[in-house]
Amino acid sequence: MDTHHLTDVWDRVFSAQPGPALWLVIATGVLALGAVVPRTAWRLSRNAVTIAHEGGHGLLALLTGRRLDGIRLHSDTSGLTVSRGKPHGIGMILTAAAGYLAPSLLGLAGAALLAAGHITALLWGATALLLAMLVMIRNAYGVLTVVLAGGTFLLVSWLTAPAVQAVFGYAVVWFLLLGGVRPPFELHGKRRRGGAVDSDPDQLARLTHVPAAVWLGFFHVVTVCSLMGGGRWLLGI
Repeated sequence: MDTHHLTDVWDRVFSAQPGPALWLVIATGVLALGAVVPRTAWRLSRNAVTIAHEGGHGLLALLTGRRLDGIRLHSDTSGLTVSRGKPHGIGMILTAAAGYLAPSLLGLAGAALLAAGHITALLWGATALLLAMLVMIRNAYGVLTVVLAGGTFLLVSWLTAPAVQAVFGYAVVWFLLLGGVRPPFELHGKRRRGGAVDSDPDQLARLTHVPAAVWLGFFHVVTVCSLMGGGRWLLGI
């Protein structure tokens, strides 16, 4: 690959592109809402949130010096991330807390990129994260879902027109922001019915001696605030 071609690729990825019209931004938000709110659609789309959730656990495990053994994604939209290291301390706390926060924080970062016009950079960055995650997947269903997600991002970023990339990018970010809000509410419902006895907030409670309800409330605050802040960036207000 010659220098001129490398420069073209660099400019394509990191140069700013114009965003879609406001009505399209709103339309992509409505589309994402339709993937999150109806129960039938959510049963399928929740797989994407699980990828972000388990990816968040895995990323923080690596960033805090833990050894990441593997990630499993299941067809019931549950997942499991296994890491090794000290069973207590800040690294374990951050790793446990990252799951429910990851979709919303990724959406917030994506909204910042879109607000700056870096649509292609968003798509390529998502592709790179999914490829990195693929290395750590340890079951067939997980491989399938991550390959499909990564392949979709790659094809859209490489083969489609800038206008299509923009609509796709906004839809994905809206979905992460909206989809990140629902799981803490689902977990709250399960806990009220006596389920989810070993959830992330319960693990955090054992690690920090802070009640699980406080951690769950923290997840609610971060996910809702991320939606509000990211939504403002996407809408340009």
